[in-house]
Amino acid sequence: MLELSIEESDVLKKVAHALSSEVRINILKLLNYKKMNILELSEKLGLPVSTIASNIKVLEKSGIISTELQPAKRGTMKVCTRNFDDIHMQLNLATGHNNPKNSYQIEMPVGHYIDSDIYPTCGLINPHGIIKPEDEPSLFYHPDRMSAQLVWFRKGFVEYRFPLQVPAGAKLESIQFSLELCSEAPNYDHNWPSDITIWINGYEVCTWTCPGDFGDRRGKLNPPWLPDNHTQYGLLKTWKVNDKGSFLDDVKVSDVTLNDINIGGSKSVLFKIGVTPDAANIGGVNLFGKGFGDHDQDILMRLIYS
Repeated sequence: MLELSIEESDVLKKVAHALSSEVRINILKLLNYKKMNILELSEKLGLPVSTIASNIKVLEKSGIISTELQPAKRGTMKVCTRNFDDIHMQLNLATGHNNPKNSYQIEMPVGHYIDSDIYPTCGLINPHGIIKPEDEPSLFYHPDRMSAQLVWFRKGFVEYRFPLQVPAGAKLESIQFSLELCSEAPNYDHNWPSDITIWINGYEVCTWTCPGDFGDRRGKLNPPWLPDNHTQYGLLKTWKVNDKGSFLDDVKVSDVTLNDINIGGSKSVLFKIGVTPDAANIGGVNLFGKGFGDHDQDILMRLIYS
């Protein structure tokens, strides 16, 4: 579910614009049944590929859908996935899930991890450049890591601690973590799968296979000095845990519930992301913060409670 408040005017305008076109509505109807690439959407709707591609950009910008580049017979193809089954626009702040009294969110910079155990290739980038030396795991303990806005490693993990600032007696309904990420290949490789696992409070929630390390174009936010022949952007993914299970982009991926991850009564929550030594695809991780990639955000945690 995409929950919007009238206070989030920029997001509301993007979503409203995305839903104002019959073409885009028809695209969403088709994505109700399965993931589809742009060519398939073009054939189903009887419209030029260029028309579909421009409308996909609008839907992607609003966050309603996400796209991934996957290998095809000739190069790559963009595969589209609908992110949400429902959209709630809360216009009255006095009631509803998006009342500020019923939600709490905070962004954690990607360099502000509290623990790590990583293996090369690895590195950190801040707004001024690469933090030297590259491929040196000990650098991940250096105080300069706090300024990092792009973090990468081949295997291992980084772990973050988020504060839980909710009223006493509140009942937690869901916890969500959203971040932009991709695999970590030499330079970049769109066909470079990586089994990326997340843990909450030490409890393994799920493993997602990222299809590749993306570099066919520049990331929308990347500074001019970032080289073209390296990782450029990732995919914005959202993990959510509630009383019914765990979800990735609103698709159920495991039976792990809020009760399992034991958040009640705590003052903080641990969020860990990494690639385990026994993963079938040890393809690494790139984590994008503000100022890099396509999405101007750090690791976003959001709580909904009553």
